[in-house]
Amino acid sequence: MALRGGFWPLLLLWVSPGLCSKKVNPSEYDYVSFQPEMVRHYQTGRFYSRTPQCVDIPQDLALCHGVGYNKMVLPNLLDHESMVEVKYQASSWVPLLSKNCHPGTQVFLCSLFAPVCLDQPLYPCRWLCEEVRDACEPVMQYFGFPWPEMLRCEQFPREDVCIASPNATQAPRPRRSEVCPQCDGEIKADSLYEHMCASEFALKVSVREVKKDSGDRKLILKKKKALKKGPIQKKEWGDLVLYLKNGANCPCPQLEPLSGQFLVLGRKVKNQHILTAIHKWDKANREFNRFMRKVKKTKCPKPHSVFM
Repeated sequence: MALRGGFWPLLLLWVSPGLCSKKVNPSEYDYVSFQPEMVRHYQTGRFYSRTPQCVDIPQDLALCHGVGYNKMVLPNLLDHESMVEVKYQASSWVPLLSKNCHPGTQVFLCSLFAPVCLDQPLYPCRWLCEEVRDACEPVMQYFGFPWPEMLRCEQFPREDVCIASPNATQAPRPRRSEVCPQCDGEIKADSLYEHMCASEFALKVSVREVKKDSGDRKLILKKKKALKKGPIQKKEWGDLVLYLKNGANCPCPQLEPLSGQFLVLGRKVKNQHILTAIHKWDKANREFNRFMRKVKKTKCPKPHSVFM
């Protein structure tokens, strides 16, 4: 039985080994805390060093804060035992939400990264996973990522009680244009800051030349300054090349013309430095200036030990 329709009220159920029993209103749900039954159900077949418990979804868990409920089970359904690990792993997915590849993306991801507090695990429906995967994997490939094994859809229930999204059967919102996904982001200070924090590196650059390389586009840089250097090694810095994956034939308005400077965000995948976003360095843009003020005043949350 998939939980559809008014999704979040229906989701807040106490699921017994037999059948769904008690309905819990969102206001009641805020007071759900540790339950002895939760230990038995969540530890079945799993070995955690910490007892499963309900905790607040922190504001800096950007992927799931404000998703529709306030508390989550830790350890989660991806076997992340600490909130530090959850934040670090979830941060990789924040940029995908802005691409609107499927309306059920956040519900699907948060059902695993920040599962709602019930007395037994409740997984996303297999069909929801398949729809999100089929819609979002092509976008992920622009960033150099395949659909990960940990989200393999075959592991999720087909007909049992499972999580669905109220909007998942709606068609994905149409893209504004057919530009490369890395180039289609409108500047909004808060979301750009979240994207920067989720990225491994953030640079201010000027571009000397853009070349096609198989199906990719690569940017040969003229000048560069690191806002966040991340995994870029000293020996790579001098001749740093950035790759626009699968970007050889899609337009990127920011790079037409090449004059001026750019803010580029990205991740290192194998030996390539992959762009996940590029924006004009535009001091006349109010949102860009808000973003820069935030960069100067606020530090991104830092994982202490761990990690798409």
